[in-house]
Amino acid sequence: MWISPKFKLLLIKEFERLKTLEQKQLGWNAKRELSKINYRIHTDAIKQNLIPIELTKEQINYIYAEEADVLNMALFGITAKEWRKKNPNLNGNIRDYANINELICLANLENLNSVFINDGLKQSERLERLNKIAISQIKILNNADIKYIKE
Repeated sequence: MWISPKFKLLLIKEFERLKTLEQKQLGWNAKRELSKINYRIHTDAIKQNLIPIELTKEQINYIYAEEADVLNMALFGITAKEWRKKNPNLNGNIRDYANINELICLANLENLNSVFINDGLKQSERLERLNKIAISQIKILNNADIKYIKE
């Protein structure tokens, strides 16, 4: 680096670029982990309020998937099955490809849906309310002047 100032500058710029990219990825990972943790709150509400005592494991899994799709429909407008059909070459699920603002909103929706489930609201009513909330929150987050939320 002491021989070529041009190389030194190039090296510094590349290091800064990589650190910025790393920070962006860390922010996304943190939000994804937050939504996973909040999902536990959501699944506990489902377990306590929506799953009858005598069901098979397959029937129980169906209820959890159906409730996950309530959140997917409210936020993304598509079920997990529809997303996989439209994206056969992508690994993971729709939430793995969500941006930071969507993950923040998803974490909020999971919490709200658990409250709605505990309050005994019908699934159709929960979906309608969650969709209105998602639209409002995404607008706010996308218009927020907060650097680490923007992509």
